[in-house]
Amino acid sequence: MQVFTKRFRDETLDEMLRGEGRGSERFYRQCARCKCTAPLFRCARQTCFGPAMYCEPCVVKQHEQLPTHMVEKWNGERFEPLTLDQLDVEARVQLGHVPGSYCPKASKAHKDFIIIDTLGVRTVKLYFCGCDLTLTHRQQLMRACLWPATSLDPQTCATFNVIRLFELQNCLGKISAYDFMRSLELLSNNDGLRPTADRRRAFRAIVRQYRMMEMLKRAARGHADSGVSGTGQGELALDCRMCPQADWNLPPGFDEINWDEMDEDQRYRRYKYFLILAEDANFKLINRNVSSEERDPIVGDGTGYFCNRKEYMEHIRKHVDEEEISSCSGFQAMFLANAKRVKGLRTGVGGVTCARHNMWRPNGLGDLQAGERRQCNMDFIFFAAVLNFALLWVILSYDIACQFSKNIWARMENLPEKYHLHIDKLNIRWMVPNFHLPPHKTGCHSAFSFHWLWGAGCTHGETVEQNWEFLNGAAASTKLMGLGARFAALEGLFAFHNWRRLVNSIGLILTRRMAEAIKEGRTHKKAFNAFTAGLTAAMPEAVEEWREWVEKWERTRHVQNEGNSPYEYAEAKVTLKDVRLKLAREEYDRNGEGEELGREETPSTFLRQLAVDIRAMGAHRTTSQELDVLKRRTTLRARIKAFRKLQQTYMPHVRRHLTRSQRVEWDTERQEPEAIRLFMPSDLSTKDAREKACARGLDGVEARLRDGEAEEALDTVRDGLRTRTATTRFKVRNWSGQRALTRGQGILRLVNLKIHGGKLRYRYARQALLKLKGHGQWEDRLRVLTDDDGGIEIAGDVVSGETHRTLSWIWYAVVKKGGDEKEKLEEALRVEWCKAYSRSRRWREELVLVEEEMRRTIAYGETAEQRWLVRAEARTVMLGTSNAMTAEVAEGVQAYALEQADRERRTCGKLRQDWAPIRARAAQYLAGMDISGQGEIVVEVDRDGMRWAEGLAYEREEIENDMYQ
Repeated sequence: MQVFTKRFRDETLDEMLRGEGRGSERFYRQCARCKCTAPLFRCARQTCFGPAMYCEPCVVKQHEQLPTHMVEKWNGERFEPLTLDQLDVEARVQLGHVPGSYCPKASKAHKDFIIIDTLGVRTVKLYFCGCDLTLTHRQQLMRACLWPATSLDPQTCATFNVIRLFELQNCLGKISAYDFMRSLELLSNNDGLRPTADRRRAFRAIVRQYRMMEMLKRAARGHADSGVSGTGQGELALDCRMCPQADWNLPPGFDEINWDEMDEDQRYRRYKYFLILAEDANFKLINRNVSSEERDPIVGDGTGYFCNRKEYMEHIRKHVDEEEISSCSGFQAMFLANAKRVKGLRTGVGGVTCARHNMWRPNGLGDLQAGERRQCNMDFIFFAAVLNFALLWVILSYDIACQFSKNIWARMENLPEKYHLHIDKLNIRWMVPNFHLPPHKTGCHSAFSFHWLWGAGCTHGETVEQNWEFLNGAAASTKLMGLGARFAALEGLFAFHNWRRLVNSIGLILTRRMAEAIKEGRTHKKAFNAFTAGLTAAMPEAVEEWREWVEKWERTRHVQNEGNSPYEYAEAKVTLKDVRLKLAREEYDRNGEGEELGREETPSTFLRQLAVDIRAMGAHRTTSQELDVLKRRTTLRARIKAFRKLQQTYMPHVRRHLTRSQRVEWDTERQEPEAIRLFMPSDLSTKDAREKACARGLDGVEARLRDGEAEEALDTVRDGLRTRTATTRFKVRNWSGQRALTRGQGILRLVNLKIHGGKLRYRYARQALLKLKGHGQWEDRLRVLTDDDGGIEIAGDVVSGETHRTLSWIWYAVVKKGGDEKEKLEEALRVEWCKAYSRSRRWREELVLVEEEMRRTIAYGETAEQRWLVRAEARTVMLGTSNAMTAEVAEGVQAYALEQADRERRTCGKLRQDWAPIRARAAQYLAGMDISGQGEIVVEVDRDGMRWAEGLAYEREEIENDMYQ
């Protein structure tokens, strides 16, 4: 842009103005076609490439197949814009014959026949063919790729190209048909001097018909003798290829497997066949009752993404007096939807998607009449979404699942028989999506959390919310539509959304998920093993008891429905007064005269603590704070002097090994006591200096002291983190208002100062150990402490980022304590161990699920290919009649089926090739892992992927470092 602005603006402006004239003489000296002199016409805006000029007959001949182009005529001074029908030489569009020939029995169309094209709205002189009297005008237009607006005596049509262009812009940018047609009108008449006919209503009808027929075509209704009339419920919706579907991508005889006879490992891995759905309502897709179903009927009711409206409304009318849904959630969407003025409105749409792939379910959508306040609406939508679907296990994610699941089976009996689920009640799980779960009551957190759900992998359940975001842009344009038009418009958007999700999932999404699962699986497995090893060394019986507790709870959570969750923290109530008392006692012990001095060999801890406290007080200290600092400095200076005398005995030559700047820090008279350096053996730069300056063995004594100091500081950090968690929990649940929250912030500040002081003490002690002992195995126990090494979360509560969270290494080793402190620590460690155990298993499940989804996608494509090959020869009659098919229709039917079969074949081949590397790495990673992470698991990888894996010998480190390439 800078280059263009500085150098080429004037040149570009001249070139644009040059185009307003005829240009070089060689282009207008003679006609580019017949070579006659002084041609006056050219294609406007050079839509036909090039600046060539033509005579009038030649410009008409040049545009025989381009009737929607504009032309320009040179009048001696400037160009005048014209349409082809304004020329003296007749420019006619002849249907049914090759270009350049005309029908001897032609009949002229309406004088104002309109073609809507990407170049604008054009009036053309169109002639119908009269050679074959059996052909209707509509059929002749369709065979010329012109879609008529009316079935009888059409006067307006649109090119297939302009329909496809609008469809993409409408689905991606939510551009309405009104705005799209306005843009085409402005292309034809931007200055208002050549008004065009208003064909916006006709164009809306064309688009609606086109979308309907495209769905029928893709669903292969044109390849069955029953045709459109044989369309079943939900048949026009695009299926999710990654979800389990009988007869499409599941192993033969899958529904006959007796899982009770399988061994434990096989039964455990049946989660690969769970159908995971998500349900929710969208209150932005409102619609006014501006028309009736009689005036604007729904065409193909129940054959696509919306449930059967007739049956749906009949069910709603029977339960119009049903009570509102209650919710323990803190989200206000449902309350606000009910509180709005809803008279004369359909207040939104309820929908069901597959929770792992964001695909809308067939028959999984329905209008809401008065918000989401009646369960009958969402009941019908859910059961319609699984209609005619072979189910063994179902997981439903719903933001109010805790309430929705109550009495669901009794409510199911109110629906027609065909909507009843024939499934074991224990094989359906009701969950709350991760983002919506924290505002629920605490009792819902464990029971309805995806984090602790066996077999769910890393499913979050929020996919339906993501889908609504894509559709909300269409809310303004669909708000004033009639019932039938709105259904058609939304179903077009749902179909486009499903197709793009299908393409993206086939392309990159599953690959990225598998790569993430491998990476996170390694991370969480390593963290969990380290955590378990540390706990097992101190309390092996407890760890095994926790493991059994988790596995039992997973088996019985939906049977017993009790709150005995291993992820909940049954801690005693902690008040802010308790925390204050604890901090006061610690302050007393720290500033006392006898106990602390006897426990601490050097005053280094007091130096650091005083420095931290002074910095926390700030530059403007009160009188009492100044007095406190002065007392502590006096006491500290006396201790430093006593330490210097002791140092002269054990480190007699230390001063001569100090630099000039270090000797200034040594001086106790010229600076404040908290800035004085004591110069222990670890402060000397080299081992040789330590040997010359110190008594023999003194560095070993300090190393032992520093080791103990680091452990004690780490214990202080742990204790502070647990105290902060309890304080935060109490403040959030029990305090409100500015005054109360300000008091709580003061206590949290003291706790944070304690944690910060412990971190500083640990880092100083560890740095000293590193200088004294060098690198060694002790670093596995005392690692580098960073600010990211956090504490135990609020146990029992759901927190953000739970799926990716790993516990810091500071909790791997159990500190031996006694009394209540030991019980509290063990309780916190138990909750964190159970969470870490579940996270490790969820990531392993995620990898198995993604591998199975890849296999199912390819299997679905292979089945689809075979079915398209069969469809190529399946149809025998003309639709709607008993007459045999014509040769032309048969050829088209066969060509389309073979095209789809070829696309499925090429897609499956590409998927095998693209997925082979990552699937092979997944197989290597999963090798040697069973339910407990030890042992062997069978992973189904296709032959190409296994061959690829066998031909490459990857080192473990290579796999980890090179995973995303």
